[in-house]
Amino acid sequence: MGNIHSVKKALEARGAKVVVTSNPIEIKRSAKLVLPGVGAFGDAMAELQKRNLVAAITEHIYDKKVFLGICLGMHLLFESSEESPDVLGMGILKGRVEKFKNMGQLKVPHMGWNQIKIRKTNCPLFKGLKEASEVYFCHSYYPKPKDSDIVAGSTEYGEDFASIVWQANIFATQFHPEKSQKTGQEMLENFVAL
Repeated sequence: MGNIHSVKKALEARGAKVVVTSNPIEIKRSAKLVLPGVGAFGDAMAELQKRNLVAAITEHIYDKKVFLGICLGMHLLFESSEESPDVLGMGILKGRVEKFKNMGQLKVPHMGWNQIKIRKTNCPLFKGLKEASEVYFCHSYYPKPKDSDIVAGSTEYGEDFASIVWQANIFATQFHPEKSQKTGQEMLENFVAL
């Protein structure tokens, strides 16, 4: 759903050999997996189920292989989303995706550059990054993990929300590293190096 070409180009620029696939066998062969996404939670889950990809993604993660979810690809890891209340997410991470509410003068969607507050300095994606590095966002929904220990970085937009989560081999960003210029390039380079 969405930004596959720009993610592919950004990873290739960092030295990755990238295969774009919806084939579960190709996914099983992959050392690392990136699930990018732009669009609606319910539509994306329906598409993943139709292509028999939920099991392939889940197996990849449970086999302790490195995974990166981007934007909607982050949301799909959680149990549910306010965007599609009757649709279950993959449930790999505990928590729910919620919509920004009561934002006053702030516009929704949250679109543009904003800062990351680093909460877990040992997160491998942060290697070489400075506190308050700016990244590019475009979203109306954000995850609320049940376990705050998985929040590696947060961002302030009316409230402090999880903008990057990290749990063992699972990395997920609310922002788009592929559109985040130098900071995003450094994060993707760190991801490729894992």
